[in-house]
Amino acid sequence: MAQATATPSPWRGTANLQFAASSQGLTSFQGGSTAPLKLMRAFAGADGRCELPLLHTAGGLVGGDQLKIELGLGANSRALITSVAAQKVYGIKGQWAHIDIETQLGPGADLEWLPQETLVFEGGLLQQQQRLELAENASWLGIDVVRFGRTARGETLGNGCWRSSLEIQRKSASDRRWELVDRLQINRDCLDSAHGLMGQPVLASLVWAAPSSLDSNKLQALINQGRQDSLELEGEMALGSLQQGLIARYRGPSSQAARHWFYRLWALIRQLRGLSAPLAPRVWPLQEYPQTPALN
Repeated sequence: MAQATATPSPWRGTANLQFAASSQGLTSFQGGSTAPLKLMRAFAGADGRCELPLLHTAGGLVGGDQLKIELGLGANSRALITSVAAQKVYGIKGQWAHIDIETQLGPGADLEWLPQETLVFEGGLLQQQQRLELAENASWLGIDVVRFGRTARGETLGNGCWRSSLEIQRKSASDRRWELVDRLQINRDCLDSAHGLMGQPVLASLVWAAPSSLDSNKLQALINQGRQDSLELEGEMALGSLQQGLIARYRGPSSQAARHWFYRLWALIRQLRGLSAPLAPRVWPLQEYPQTPALN
């Protein structure tokens, strides 16, 4: 008699990382992770920023899997966190997979959250949530690039669904305010709708929560240049200001075009802040290094 095969237990991966700046301006971290998340070797950037890649060793998420990442950046620390490969979400069990990220940034802290893209297979169900608490003069730059279905195989999202929630709060000694609450959901109807993705397979977002209010002329120059930089790229792009920062959206057929545009915006933001020009993390696929025009 054949024996029934036991259903594997869902993964419950965690990472808890605390970053601190030294008196020499170098940022280091303490903490660890549990399978299937793994911390790769960290590198020091030109500005003392700690660049840390995360690896998801399971190769993808299925229904019931949960990843939880907790990040804390101390005063004046700087970090860039990325991923070694695209995150795959498989439609196997008909259950939701979850990614939860909790981030706290202290005074003067600066985090660039730049993971590689997410690929939601046909029938995949993913709910991701990011909650951020920023000190009054902290900076957070984050991107999210999602492809719905393996389009090279003619696959779409099918009965799958992707949900995303991004919540950013500013905290000062006297008050706390919402800076952004951004909730999105894409299912088959939204994928095809004229008010959704109009049949395009890629949706991408970039958000910058700036450390302080921006000079209106400099911010407008950045937005104008960012729009100019999108003109020869495939897809539709929109860029606008927040109360203290900016937000960009991409809708189109090419995750590479979205990454290229976001790279250019990243370079412009670094320039506006008087920081060193960015270099693509070494774990990323081949990436351009654009010549960024001077902002007026």
